[in-house]
Formats: sequence, C-alpha cells, structure tokens
Amino acid sequence: VDAAWKELTNVLSGIFCASLNFIDSTNTVQPSASFKPLGIVNETDHRFLRYATLPREIVCTENLTPWKKLLPCGSKAGLAVLLKSEKLFHSSFFSQTVHIRPVCQDRECKTTSWELRQTLNVVFDLHTSGQGKREWSLFKMFSRTLTEACPLASSSKIYIDVTDNPQEEYFELSPATPLLSQAVVLGDRRTFSVYDLTQQVTFGTVRSLNLLIRWKSSEGNMLRPLLHAERYVAGYGLQTGEIHTVMYNNHPFRSFPVLLLDSVPWYLRLYIHTLTVTSKGKDNTPSYIHYQPSKDRMRPHLLEMLVQLPPHSVTEVTVQFERALLKWTEYTPDPNHGFYVGSSVISALVPSSVAMDTNITQEQPLFSSFFPCKEESSYFVRVYTEPLLVNLPTPDFSMPYNVICLTCTVVAVGYGSLYNLLTRSFQIEEPNPRLAKKIANFIRRIRGVPLLS
Repeated sequence: VDAAWKELTNVLSGIFCASLNFIDSTNTVQPSASFKPLGIVNETDHRFLRYATLPREIVCTENLTPWKKLLPCGSKAGLAVLLKSEKLFHSSFFSQTVHIRPVCQDRECKTTSWELRQTLNVVFDLHTSGQGKREWSLFKMFSRTLTEACPLASSSKIYIDVTDNPQEEYFELSPATPLLSQAVVLGDRRTFSVYDLTQQVTFGTVRSLNLLIRWKSSEGNMLRPLLHAERYVAGYGLQTGEIHTVMYNNHPFRSFPVLLLDSVPWYLRLYIHTLTVTSKGKDNTPSYIHYQPSKDRMRPHLLEMLVQLPPHSVTEVTVQFERALLKWTEYTPDPNHGFYVGSSVISALVPSSVAMDTNITQEQPLFSSFFPCKEESSYFVRVYTEPLLVNLPTPDFSMPYNVICLTCTVVAVGYGSLYNLLTRSFQIEEPNPRLAKKIANFIRRIRGVPLLS
C-alpha cells in the first residue's frame, strides 16, 4: 500500500506540476473514521486509506495550466475562458481540487466507470476588484467576458444568488434573466438567477455576456454558516506551547456531533494527557477518541475524536506540546520563518433548516451535490481550519558563516606568509653607480652647485 501511495503521489506531482512528491511517511496518516471512498464504494478497509497534506505548498500558475488542460475545451471556450491566471492569483482566496470516484453507467450498475470532477473556488475582495465601488462584473474580476459555451458541454450555466433580493431592493442585476432555480445549499433553500450559455438568447445581439451587479444599498444580511472553526497556537517561548481548535455551532436549538481529525508533525511532541474539550465553560467528554503517537522522523501524530456540539455554543479543544530540536540538516532554507502544521479536518452532519429532497434524479445545480444529504433533516459538510505556523528552536546559522570567514582569513594570512618565506629566494643587488651619479647631478643642477665629475 505504501509503495502504491508513493507511486500515486509521484504521478499526480508530474501531471499537475506540483510538489506532491514530497509526501512521505512523515506527513501521511491512516484515518480510522474521518474519510471513506467516494462513489459506489461506501465501505473501506482503513488499512488501505491514506491522508496527507503539504501546508507549506501553495497553488500557482504551474498547477493551474495542467488543471485547465483536463477540461473538455481547455481554456478556449465556455466558462474556462474566465480562468485568467493574473486575476485569479490576485484574489483573496483561491483553491482548485480534483475528485475521482467510480460511478455506475446504468441503473442496474452492471458496469462502472470513473468520474472526474474539477472544482475551482475564488473569493474576490469587493472593494479591491471594484476600485472602491459597490459593484462588480465579470470583466472587472477576470478582464474577460463570455462569448460562447463549450461545444462539448451538455450543460453550461451561471447561477447568481438572489434569495435576499426578490424585488431588486439591494442590488440590480444586468442583464436580467427570467430563468430562476431553487436549491437547498448548506441547509437553506436558496433562489438563483440562471444564465444558460447553451442558449443564444443569453448573449444577446452583441454576442458577449458581461454580468454586472450594482448595489443600491449597503444594507444586507450576510450568510452565517451553522458550523465553522478556527485554530491557533498559544504560549510563549520556544520550549512548550498549546494548540487551540475552536468550533462554533450557530444552530439556535439543535446539537449535532462532529468528527475532528488532527495530524501534527512529529517534531511537536503532544502531551495527550493534557487534552481538554470544553463547551460553554464545562467539560465535554468525547464519545470516541483514536490516537496514534508519532515516531521521530517516521510518522506524525494522529488524533481523531467524536465531539457533541451543544446548540448555539463554542467548543474548544486544547492540547499541549513540546518543541523538538531538529538536526541542522533538517531545517528549511528559511528556518526563522517557522514550520507549517496542517489544517484540522472537521466532518459533520449538520441539521438542515428546511426539508431536503434526497431524490438524486431530480435536476439540481451541480454545486448542490457538494453537500450530500443522508436524510431529509441533515446534510454532510467538511470544514478545514487554517494551517498553523510554529517556530522551533533554531540555531544561529550565521555562526558557521562567521567561522568560515575567520578560518579562511587566518589560513590565508598564516599559510600565505609561511609559503612566501619557504619558496621566495632573496638576492642582494648593489646599486648602479651611474644611475646614482645621474640623480645626484640632476639635484645639484637644480640647486645651482657644481656637478660631480
């Protein structure tokens, strides 16, 4: 399994021009409950499951280019025309994912095939992209407009959330569209304006679609998720510290369990006996805990726990750790910047405020499938916290440089002088009397005295 995992990471590293080949046993864990295969396989032997992160690596242009080549039309037509690297990587947040799962080709599921799903998430700052104005458009964000749909696409649509703007009280959408669609997203029923790129009427007479939203009022309700989390490091000094994971349940009257997964590098030695879970100032005992200790330079810590979040509460998970002293060859080129620790993963079935339709044959927006529902009263969501940046005891790497400079100077001066004394030959040369006489006569001529004969 480990050999196949290493081969997979190397293949993906080559396909997406990423640094996935740096995934090894020191940052790979075997989760017992947090993950399972997608698709028609709903059970797994956790001995064959692997999970790894590289929190130091970021997405760049070299990763986006091969990602776009996997699309049916590449970046030549359809929605992919908007994927301009210069604009995407100047946004506030950017991420791209690839999901591969087995699916059935027919209702009897006699034959299966592999489904490739690509998603790209971008968050733009309203004031930055709109030059301080409360408006945005496709051209302002991407410097491009849409002219046609991908000929190979069976569906190509744009959805604009207009749930809180039924009578255009807060913003104006241009051009207007009569197509509306409803879908349950994150447990709430939302209304969307739909622009179907496969219909020529969408582009109008100018053969170009540039969506524009202009706000009329600064008032408006911001969507607040029922479940969100954050993570930070507390403490002082370079010996010990404490990791805090804070989870928020904003549901007013319902509690629900969450599954927390933490993968901590081996050089942060966890004191698992200091693990505490508190909700509303009281201890909250997890109903399930799985902990696998680390091995120095071999594997990281793995901590999984099932915690019940009370309604309208803040639950905090804390654990203390001790920083290890690395070998001088194990430090990064910029050790004083710190070392990154991967995000915590929180998986939960969040209660839904509306009844959800579990009939997958009904036509729904594609993004609604990112929140699969197991029953009509809840939906599944997975939340990732921000990564941590931890400072470790770092030696003074300028001292070897000073020692090298001093040693080279001493060797150059001492050895150079000794070498000159041993190899140089000394000869006594008598002064030339003619030259001395000429110089003396020149001086006497200037002084006006008789010359020497």
